[in-house]
Amino acid sequence: MTEMADQSAHRLGDESAGHGPAGHELAGPWLDLVATARRTADEGLVVGTSGNASVRVGDLVLVTPSGVPYDRLGPADTVAVRLDGTQVLGRMTPTSELPMHLAVYRRTDALAVVHTHAVHATAVSTLVRELPLVHYMTAALGGPVRVAPYETYGTDALAERMLEALEGRTGCLLQNHGAVTHGATLDQAYDRTAQLEWMCRLWLTAAAVPGRTPSLLSRDEIRRVGEKLAGYGQRATDGGPGPR
Repeated sequence: MTEMADQSAHRLGDESAGHGPAGHELAGPWLDLVATARRTADEGLVVGTSGNASVRVGDLVLVTPSGVPYDRLGPADTVAVRLDGTQVLGRMTPTSELPMHLAVYRRTDALAVVHTHAVHATAVSTLVRELPLVHYMTAALGGPVRVAPYETYGTDALAERMLEALEGRTGCLLQNHGAVTHGATLDQAYDRTAQLEWMCRLWLTAAAVPGRTPSLLSRDEIRRVGEKLAGYGQRATDGGPGPR
């Protein structure tokens, strides 16, 4: 970790003993992380304290704590770790899925990770090894969404299986567990997990119709859509946002 990050962690640690990192450069990212975590609960992607989220800020990773309802989190509850897992800020224990989050940051250029136990995504993870190509938005995740074989939660083994399923992708399913997506921002990571849950629900709904088999798209079509999506959205002008 850089000297600046060390100094930031030290200052944040001092502040968290009082009123938290209000006004500090990590205050905004922490509030954004809490807002994203609350959104997963509000929109039914997690139940209770299941699921977790994180955001990378320089050499630090801000992550939701283990077993704490998101609506109870405030500035003084900020939790930050280094990429090696060493906790440098906060009294609360980081999420039990910390190995999974850190594995993503070490292997990819992601700046945000969202993990949920969404019902439809989890249901699909128990049925197939890859989400059937039921919709072209599969391309937004980099291609066919794989299912990582089951491993006990919170383990390095699960993190390894997840990385294998994420190869060339920005999202995957975890067998009998849930889903993981990552992105350049918390909004992007959240949007991807919401899209993945929607596609899982779509396939389950279509597959449940008696006597009918859902039509599926080809891998070539998913590849073509991926090329189109690369230029989708509003182009950056005068410093504004790029394609989404």
